[in-house]
Amino acid sequence: MKKKLNLGYSDFMNIIKNGNYFVDKTLLIKEILDAEKAVLLFPRPRRFGKTLNLSMLRYFFDITMPENKSLFKGLNIWNEKEIIEKHCCKYPVIYMTFKDAKAETWEETFANIKTEIASTYKQHYYLLQSNAIFDFEKEYFEKILKKTAETSDYDYSIKLLSEFLYKHYKQNVVILIDEYDTPIQSGYKKFYTEVISFMRNLLSGAYKDNSYLYKGVITGILRVSKESIFSGLNNLSVNSILNISFADKFGFTEAEVLQILKDFDVKTDYEQIKKWYNGYKFGKTESIYNPWSILNYVSAAEEGFRPYWTQTSANELIREQIAKQNAKDVRSEIFKLINGETIVKDIEENFVFMDLDEDIDLLWTLLLFSGYLTIEKAVSRKSYELRIPNYELKFVFQDTILDWLKRNVKIRKRLLETTANHLVNNELYDFEKGFKQIIGDTFSYYDTVKKHEYVYQAYVLGMLAIIGDDYIIKSNKESGEGRYDIMLIPHEKTRNGVVIEIKRIRKQKPDENDQDFINRINKHLEQARQQIDKNKYYKELIDYGISPENIVKVPIVFVGKEPYITEAKLKDDEDFDWDF
Repeated sequence: MKKKLNLGYSDFMNIIKNGNYFVDKTLLIKEILDAEKAVLLFPRPRRFGKTLNLSMLRYFFDITMPENKSLFKGLNIWNEKEIIEKHCCKYPVIYMTFKDAKAETWEETFANIKTEIASTYKQHYYLLQSNAIFDFEKEYFEKILKKTAETSDYDYSIKLLSEFLYKHYKQNVVILIDEYDTPIQSGYKKFYTEVISFMRNLLSGAYKDNSYLYKGVITGILRVSKESIFSGLNNLSVNSILNISFADKFGFTEAEVLQILKDFDVKTDYEQIKKWYNGYKFGKTESIYNPWSILNYVSAAEEGFRPYWTQTSANELIREQIAKQNAKDVRSEIFKLINGETIVKDIEENFVFMDLDEDIDLLWTLLLFSGYLTIEKAVSRKSYELRIPNYELKFVFQDTILDWLKRNVKIRKRLLETTANHLVNNELYDFEKGFKQIIGDTFSYYDTVKKHEYVYQAYVLGMLAIIGDDYIIKSNKESGEGRYDIMLIPHEKTRNGVVIEIKRIRKQKPDENDQDFINRINKHLEQARQQIDKNKYYKELIDYGISPENIVKVPIVFVGKEPYITEAKLKDDEDFDWDF
């Protein structure tokens, strides 16, 4: 009988007992036990199996439920007989998650945290009957349960609970904390000081110099600066997406995806699955897939490929950064990424949210660790070549850019779509009309002070991102006898291919009359056309199989922020009063 997928649930016991499909990651247990450090931090993107793995660890170690040993029969860890006998169901476990500890104010967030701590204590309600616990300790215990304890009492609530458990069981404790950075992200720009202070005290109390601790595992998205949160925690091992260890324990490997497709008899184009959901690289392990997207696709394969993975909260933070006045270089880099190029950036593993205000380049660290980007290769000790991992994330970036254009630049999506379609249909006069409106709304003086064409190229690429699903969009590549500025290669060879050559010229001189100015523009337009033909920039299109009659050659001459594409005329002869 074929097992069923259990989408949206991350409780290991329920998955195993209900006979649901489970991708076996149980050897994570062995790696954690073999690790030299007592506390392990696993920063991973959302929906990459962190909560399920932590739930698995909880049921493996939990001394209160010895019957849980049967959950692991037939799984990979079951072959490790010595580990099963020595460690399975042998430790008191503290398990808590901060996934719901988020709100608009610190008071509301702290109320959520107190509720979670009280829930954690409730799991060990039996301690109130223990003869190993003093009466005054039980009074503290009851205050935590009733959420009437002093604010400072919560700082060390996890450490004290580990002490109570140790006294009762005469055994060191396993402390598992999921999504530790959720309240920190929630507090960014609102109550950052308060949340950092509390989380530092809570985690330091639980993990630093805690003689009652056996092993600790923490999950989150980012490694929040060691100085802010994990100050002095010298028994901490950070295992991020940059590290080799544990690289295949979060996310699906290619072998696991192939097995899932086989088990569920999904007949599809595997190359398309790779394009949509593959592409992550953790440490030296390549071809890591997003588990959430794969399982959702498998459950409804007949509906085709869709973007399943979204992060509303992270999207908002990224939109905020993109919309900043000083973020034009960020936007240009994102345009390049959307069009399949890579960028090289320094990555700061010790992330401090508040530094985003001063150092916008930290956005690339946020994008990498949040799963929006992945590593192509390491360039130096801190520098990495980054790319968008797959189609699914490309759509997220496209939507984010479109949202920015709509909200901040007030450009409507229909104008972008219409203008791009005019271009690929060789309707250059109409393309010019729409393009003038887009550039006029988008550019500012500060965008065009640079003395080269790159800034223009970046914005043209960004506008063309709207049609990126139908075209391969390239820039600054060799073709023929030189380098074209931008090329659009259609996936369907019957459609038009496009070559764009961009020029920048000086604005009208004080002593230059209007006609001479127009003649100078037209001269450079003709030079751009001739450059395309002379250097055979279209050769790559012909090699790809595009017929010469289906090649659109487009010169664009920028005068400040004014683009010219077709023959320039005196203002009286022009009419750009279109309603988009």
